[in-house]
Amino acid sequence: MEIKKYLLASAASLACAGFGAYVYSRYAASVPSETAVPATIPACTVLNAPAATTDFTAAAELTVNSVVHIKVSQQQYGQQFGGTDLFEFFFGPGIGRQQQRQQPVQGSGSGVIISSDGYIVTNNHVINGADKIEVVLNDKRSFAATLVGTDPTTDIALVKIEADGLQPLAFGNSDDVRIGEWVLAVGNPFNLTSTVTAGIVSAKGRHVGINTSNMAIESFIQTDAAVNPGNSGGALVNTRGEVIGINTAIASPTGSFSGYSFAVPANIAQKVAQDLMTYGEVQRALLGVRIKDVDAQTATDLGLERPEGVMVASVADGGAAKAAGVKEQDVILKVDDEAVNSVPDLQSRVAQHRPGDSVKLTIFRDGKEQEFIATLRNTRGTTGIVKGADSEMLGAKLTPIGDDDSRKLGLRYGLKVESLGDGKLKEAGIREGFIITKANRVPLTSVSTFQQVVASASDGLFLAGVYPNGQVRYFAIDLQ
Repeated sequence: MEIKKYLLASAASLACAGFGAYVYSRYAASVPSETAVPATIPACTVLNAPAATTDFTAAAELTVNSVVHIKVSQQQYGQQFGGTDLFEFFFGPGIGRQQQRQQPVQGSGSGVIISSDGYIVTNNHVINGADKIEVVLNDKRSFAATLVGTDPTTDIALVKIEADGLQPLAFGNSDDVRIGEWVLAVGNPFNLTSTVTAGIVSAKGRHVGINTSNMAIESFIQTDAAVNPGNSGGALVNTRGEVIGINTAIASPTGSFSGYSFAVPANIAQKVAQDLMTYGEVQRALLGVRIKDVDAQTATDLGLERPEGVMVASVADGGAAKAAGVKEQDVILKVDDEAVNSVPDLQSRVAQHRPGDSVKLTIFRDGKEQEFIATLRNTRGTTGIVKGADSEMLGAKLTPIGDDDSRKLGLRYGLKVESLGDGKLKEAGIREGFIITKANRVPLTSVSTFQQVVASASDGLFLAGVYPNGQVRYFAIDLQ
């Protein structure tokens, strides 16, 4: 019986093979020789890349002890009786408003240790307005932190704790980061300390419009590593454990992770932190141009073969670009031989420099490429180092008001002039004891807030405040 089944199966197989050969011979005979069926099918292109697996354990072990938990608190006040702005104008800031101190508002984020003696970089929005900053290490030790300085334009801040022998993380070169590269996000989401998530770099030079500060710089590294509230200020690291970014924001309709997160590139964060450490203020370099992206129509109008670079919409008088010979409708193709193809690209390149640095610009004009050398300038139009708010330029030591002044004058905030030396404040007629409540209409809740106002002021300051006897005064300060 088994032999019969075997013989039947063999006969069926031979019949199918013969029929297939017959059909093929008839088809081949009908096809002209020059279009005969090829003997082989062309192979698909295969990338010559190793198939090695990625191991995150070494990077995670190196990183978790260098990312800290930052806890902040801010005192809030309620009003029992509200005055009016007109009432304040005649009788003083806060007069007529009885204040009731409420419980402190708590917040938290992350930070990255960048020196063994306690310097820690984080986001400005993590510590902005904080009355108290606490840093908790991965080994659960806790330290009170002091604010060294902030830079709202990049959302980077620097704090310091009194500790030695800490384990700092090294900065990598964020310009070398490649799309598709594996990365780790390390931080403290939802107060869950030392959390590590993995993803890939989804895009570079991303502008999402979340930073509303004057002259804001957004050139984020976009990843799909899970980041949630509390991750802000933490580290984005490569598989070697190098910091390539400071986690800053998420794109989410719900407030929690929905697929993409954004980090300030390490090259910008490192430069800002170094400036704050060295000068107490960021040395912002400016090219002095207003720029816009080049689209297909603009490229055609300007004679470009394809959309590339950024177009100069206007050139500021007295700026670096004007002095270098840059003109309107020039297209900046490269900065120091590195291609720039968007507004964030150019901003990121320039932000890595300081006033006085020279950069080479490759510009498309009149159908050909030309090179120009521009010496970058500061916010005041010079190439020198800009002094901080408590430095020689203003000549004053400022401290937040105490409870006595707050109760006596009914103030919610303000900075008191504790001591006064030669400088702009003394020249304007301000005396020791004066309490500055607003600078350029910005309420002064901390010294860092005042520093931010001074850093972003191009020409001068308008100060409002009150003396301890209740006398209201206003001062105009020329910063030029």
